Amino acid sequence: MEILKVMFRTGFFYFFIVLAYRIMGKREIGQLGIIDLIVSILIAELVAISIENLNDSMFNTIVPIALLVILELFLAFVSVKSRTFRTIFGGKPALIIANGKVNYKEMIRQRYSMDDLLLSLRQKEIKSIDEVEYAFLEPNGKLSIFQYNFFKTKSNYPMPLILDGEIQKKALDYIKKDEHWLRMILAQKNLKPTDIFYAFKKQTKIFLIKKSDL
Repeated sequence: MEILKVMFRTGFFYFFIVLAYRIMGKREIGQLGIIDLIVSILIAELVAISIENLNDSMFNTIVPIALLVILELFLAFVSVKSRTFRTIFGGKPALIIANGKVNYKEMIRQRYSMDDLLLSLRQKEIKSIDEVEYAFLEPNGKLSIFQYNFFKTKSNYPMPLILDGEIQKKALDYIKKDEHWLRMILAQKNLKPTDIFYAFKKQTKIFLIKKSDL
């Protein structure tokens, strides 16, 4: 009889968790952020406890999982609305390679070893660091790589200068510009940083997407 209960609970929670993840909209583990990963671990623990303790009501597991799904949806909504919240709980990309040079200080800060970097490059079928112009360590742990073009000429910086109305100071540092320079460009167009949804530099020009255009 107990084996039947275990089989029933296992099957039930399998479909229940599939439904929960469909509601949360998660497609693959590689896309999970810190909050998503915590929720996943808690759900796994709750299901394991329920399967082990056959005398406990299944609602003792269903209710906490439902609460976690609701909490996840709420935090996802807040994350979309607030960049500060996204940065605190989700992190932001870290520049590991800039203009073909490895940023060792950033690697130490991110606790990202040279072995990790070389492994990620091999997985992208890149033989040498010399082939990479920019590489970003994303909040989900994946490495985004921008290779040099055929002639190894300098290309556009791939990070935004303004995002959701916030000036990205690190991006300005890497292109050797300051906040005053960017504000002067905006002032010429009668704009403020808070008016801008997305701004990026392409060669010598600054391209702007205003919030009013969305």
